Amino acid sequence: MEEIRQLIGMELREFEVKFAGAMKSNILLLDRIMHYIVKRKGKQIRPMFVFLSARLFGPVNESSYRAAALVELLHTATLVHDDVVDESMERRGFFSINALWKNKIAVLVGDYLLSKGLLLSLENNDFEILKLLSNAVRQMSEGELLQIEKTRKLDIGEAVYFEIIRSKTASLLASACAAGAYSTCGEKEQAGLMREFGEKTGVAFQIKDDLFDYGNNQIGKPTGMDIREKKMTLPLIYTLSRADPPTRRRIIHIVKNQNRDKARVAEVIQYVKEAGGIRYAEEKMLQYREAAFGILRGFPDNEIRKGLESLVNFTTDRSY
Repeated sequence: MEEIRQLIGMELREFEVKFAGAMKSNILLLDRIMHYIVKRKGKQIRPMFVFLSARLFGPVNESSYRAAALVELLHTATLVHDDVVDESMERRGFFSINALWKNKIAVLVGDYLLSKGLLLSLENNDFEILKLLSNAVRQMSEGELLQIEKTRKLDIGEAVYFEIIRSKTASLLASACAAGAYSTCGEKEQAGLMREFGEKTGVAFQIKDDLFDYGNNQIGKPTGMDIREKKMTLPLIYTLSRADPPTRRRIIHIVKNQNRDKARVAEVIQYVKEAGGIRYAEEKMLQYREAAFGILRGFPDNEIRKGLESLVNFTTDRSY
């Protein structure tokens, strides 16, 4: 990750200044919350993908910075809203916005961030980039609702699972790559190619995130959390598809009715490990990573392409 930051270090530093400026408000309460958000930023993976995708076609420009800011504003807005929906009290090891300022303010903060992103693009006539990212927001909402619908019955098969994660997670990363590319090349065909690259990477990223649920406690995410939330992830879906009827009924009963019982959750995790669910998910993740690499191989072999390859590797090799 450090070598990637060195490659686009100047762009990231400039972005941080511009992003902090875009978050400012004349409303004292809102400005205090924006400051809290900026100071607790994440790894900034999506802006990295924007800048590297942009530099694949030319030097980063003001449109690239606005694309990165729009991506981060939309991403932050969805996280704030997600914490309200999930009743989560923490985000990245800190108190969530709803934990500190309650749900009503958190929802309004998410709305504010969305509006800031829209205005940033509209005021600068970045219509194509806005279209790319608005489509991602639509897909993310649809994916979340589809997951909620399917969770009630636990009838998610592999095809539906991939539909959900392409919408929920991969769509924003795909649009980030497309927006970055379009900001410097101005060609929809090339942007579409980078969108496909971002989608493959985003799917691999989400499978890796799902695999953390079956790992150890040193990953920053509690083991078994997805099971407790009745989320049907790829390792579990694979296990259910190959389990005999009594075992399948047992697993579904635990996920539906005993998902708060640590011993029963551990039992499900053990079922998944023994059935090869983790190995299968890892193989799928690597297939998507290889598909992303396949797209990159169509571009010149230079430091920017290598930077993108390293960032893709980070999504699948990360330990948190």
